[in-house]
Amino acid sequence: MFSLNERLRADTRPVTDLGLCRVLLMNNRLWPWLILVPMREGAVEIHRLDEGDQKTLMQEIAQASRVVERLFAPDKMNVGALGNMVPQLHVHVIGRTRGDPAWPGPVWGSGHAEPYEQADADALVDRLAEAFRANP
Repeated sequence: MFSLNERLRADTRPVTDLGLCRVLLMNNRLWPWLILVPMREGAVEIHRLDEGDQKTLMQEIAQASRVVERLFAPDKMNVGALGNMVPQLHVHVIGRTRGDPAWPGPVWGSGHAEPYEQADADALVDRLAEAFRANP
């Protein structure tokens, strides 16, 4: 049975479920920032997923990247799976723009965070979910 790590639950808003991953919106309005979490109990590392799930994960990362690119037109897509703070396997898909608060450094540890207003988060989640439905 799949369950989402408590820290991921606290820091994000659910967007949609894909074939493998739950898509979450990071609660930081400074970047278009999605997190993909494979819905496999106990998943910690990409290389430990079975081959089919590895391929699906890559396809879903590409899909999420296309959605962010289409909706936000970033200068660069950052994709990463760190897992140092949250051991549950999750992949960050972040649209970066020259001149954003952390550019050109990483967003992690930058000290820049600004949570969404409730109404803004609701509207963005709806927009993202629709974009995923339109771009399978």
